[in-house]
Amino acid sequence: MDGSLIIVQTTVASRDDAEKLSQELVTRRLAACVQIASIHSTYRWAGEVQTGAEFRLDIKTTAARQADLLKGLEQLHPYEVPEILVIPTTAAGEGYAKWVEDETTT
Repeated sequence: MDGSLIIVQTTVASRDDAEKLSQELVTRRLAACVQIASIHSTYRWAGEVQTGAEFRLDIKTTAARQADLLKGLEQLHPYEVPEILVIPTTAAGEGYAKWVEDETTT
């Protein structure tokens, strides 16, 4: 299972958006689990420095589901230019990796 588990990270502006996106990704079996964390971001947008609260989603899935997940995020994400980062793993607990694979298999 080494290398087959990935974490895809994105951010949204509201808890409601985070919950909706998480539910949809898990329902579609694009993710086995989505963790939501409240964060504070500073970034440049439209030529100005912005700051504000956001919610980071850590989306747990498999490399085999990566393309479908990214396509789903493009369709569902509320941002004009969403942060979408794919973070590979080098190792994972065998039981956890199997659970992620089982929950994302269609």
